[in-house]
Amino acid sequence: MRDCLVIGGGGFLGQALVRALRERGDRVCVLARQRHATVEAMGAVSLQGDIADPQATLEACRGRDLVFHTASKAGVWGPDSEYERINVQGTRNVLDACLKAGVPGLVYTSTPSVIYHPRVQVKGVDESLPYPERFECAYARTKAQAERMVLEAHGQEGLATVALRPHLIYGPGDPHLIPRVLQRAREGRLFQVGDGTNRVDLTFVDNAAQAHVLAGDRIEIAGGRAYFLSDGEPVALWPWIAGVLEQVGIPPVRRTLSYGTARALGIAMEGIHSLLRLPGEPRMTRFVASQLATSHWFDISAARRELGYEPQVSGAEGTRRLIEWIRSGGLERA
Repeated sequence: MRDCLVIGGGGFLGQALVRALRERGDRVCVLARQRHATVEAMGAVSLQGDIADPQATLEACRGRDLVFHTASKAGVWGPDSEYERINVQGTRNVLDACLKAGVPGLVYTSTPSVIYHPRVQVKGVDESLPYPERFECAYARTKAQAERMVLEAHGQEGLATVALRPHLIYGPGDPHLIPRVLQRAREGRLFQVGDGTNRVDLTFVDNAAQAHVLAGDRIEIAGGRAYFLSDGEPVALWPWIAGVLEQVGIPPVRRTLSYGTARALGIAMEGIHSLLRLPGEPRMTRFVASQLATSHWFDISAARRELGYEPQVSGAEGTRRLIEWIRSGGLERA
């Protein structure tokens, strides 16, 4: 039995990770900006605190055998200062706290966006692909900074670190990816970008949680490395979206944009939003255009070989569970 801290344990992935740790008998504490009754119902302790607060982070890390850092500012638009504060400075605070508190292991939730570049063929690539020289959104740039810090800290004062890169986490309880797609489709604002043949990786939430548990178990062996994660079954993105829409009774996407047009719109809209300081986010950005139109899937053989990772939920089963959750009113309750 280990004493584990899950930072961001009230989030989508965080709750799945808390559940997985509790099911195997680990003691679990959650640090989040608010207390979460759902994790307390699983038998975890819920602490209220912000990783931007070094003292609160240090106190939460004291006495832990393992820290899982799943918290971040996601999305593709927003003030750079917020991405820096949470993703970079927050991660620095977590690292400092782990070192001061003598924590033996830190598992960091990263993202494949740290190596993504629209001009690079991201098809079945492994972890040898380097970081790009430039990033098209603050999220990718700051997550890359944080991942570097985490991996460079491996071996300092007895701390072992590992970074995991799950791609497009989905499943029941998703408050981000699927609700956004469905809402735009309902409103007739979802466009197919590109020719519709691009393949992408998805990661069912329980598979991502399983990989985090395994990384914690093998951190002394796998430490200092980053690992791609997915269901291991790249899907044709737009046919997959069309299938989900059909199953939940939402009209299909009928309008299309070429990749070039979407990129041009993204550049223009980013410029207008920045110049006029408009609220919200642009309807299109360069990064979103590239993500919707290009193929990006990853070789997970390193995670299989070194972490013992094997997706327990297939893509078909994960999609079935997602659709069942939506049909049962899960989106309205999320």
